[in-house]
Amino acid sequence: MPQTDLQTLWVYLSTSPLTGLTITLVAYLIAYVIHNKTNTHPLTNTVLISVILLISILQLSGTEYKTYFEGAQFIHFLLGPATVALAVPLYQQFDKVKQLLIPIFVAMIIGIGAGTTAVVLTAKALHADLAIQLSLAVRSVTAPVAMGISEKIGGIPSLTAVLAVVTGILGAVIGTHFLSAIGCTNDAVKGVAIGNTSHGIGTARAFSLSSTMGAFAGLAMALAAILNALLLPWIVKLLT
Repeated sequence: MPQTDLQTLWVYLSTSPLTGLTITLVAYLIAYVIHNKTNTHPLTNTVLISVILLISILQLSGTEYKTYFEGAQFIHFLLGPATVALAVPLYQQFDKVKQLLIPIFVAMIIGIGAGTTAVVLTAKALHADLAIQLSLAVRSVTAPVAMGISEKIGGIPSLTAVLAVVTGILGAVIGTHFLSAIGCTNDAVKGVAIGNTSHGIGTARAFSLSSTMGAFAGLAMALAAILNALLLPWIVKLLT
């Protein structure tokens, strides 16, 4: 095909809302193939590879994020139904959940308090601005909720969104290995820890390893959003 025809085709595609949808699906498909070829190694996490591929494509093509999202928003819309669908495996584990409900609540409250305290005090020791400290405090909440909490407590929502995604990817890559290294073998406990710290991305990784781990990670992710919204304003007020 002549060079001019390729340029014409790209100009057409770059203005089509379906372009964002297409490149997102292609990037994920490539990431999924790589992940399977490496025997689902955590370092080849599908979200991590997809993000790298998408950023590279947008940078090389000079496409603005706003233009890309016009098509990608169709996948973004499916996050809602996908989150609701987490109730199905959770229902299948309902008897186990009832037995562990109080320990889960206690563990999550302690985890939120300890995690927030550690990250805020570390940022303060490094002389980070107050807005950055507050943005970091919400890093372990699923991104849409985290952005809302961040805005409410005086953080930077856009920075919080980036930190939440990075936290989720890190949790998916090293979370289960770290828990195994310290002697944690219970899938329910692992799931709560992953869901409480690494939200949706970590939960997806948990489901790929164990249905029990995934179900408890989904529960912890939902509870983390609620508990952080209630507790974080008080915690950061004491710390800052």
